[in-house]
Amino acid sequence: HFDPYGPIYSDRERQQIFISDAGVLAAFYGLYRLVLAKGLAWVLCVYGGPLLVVNAFLVTITYLQHTHPSLPHYDSSEWDWFRGALATVDRSYGILDKVFHNITDTHVAHHLFSTMPHYNAMEATKAIKPILGDYYQFDETPVYKALWREAKECIYVEPDENDKRGVFWYKRL
Repeated sequence: HFDPYGPIYSDRERQQIFISDAGVLAAFYGLYRLVLAKGLAWVLCVYGGPLLVVNAFLVTITYLQHTHPSLPHYDSSEWDWFRGALATVDRSYGILDKVFHNITDTHVAHHLFSTMPHYNAMEATKAIKPILGDYYQFDETPVYKALWREAKECIYVEPDENDKRGVFWYKRL
């Protein structure tokens, strides 16, 4: 992701990779200077601790949005953009929904309309629910129970023996 000449980037994207690399180096340099001025322990407490908390939230939210026993996984012969967009689940985090700009309880709409501003996501979700019907996924399971269930039940993916189309489903151990 840091090599502007890597095979995943087009010529149009190379300048953006250079700018991104410069930003990463500037951030590291700033942290280095902060360590020199305040000390490593201070930087770890003031910067490292909050970074870990925020990343833990992001990982938890992303994991629960894309991991659920009812979500199908497709092999390359079956996957398309629309199926991929619907392979996610909305869930409520209570008061945190507002803190996270409703990305937690409007994630299906976000997948379908990724450039839509977050302040329109609630209205879009209300509009797409009746259109999607059973294809709309919402899980009311409390977060701590959902984390346990997904960690326990969504272990690996294997082909569904009853489906010749190539759809993969989570396997319960």
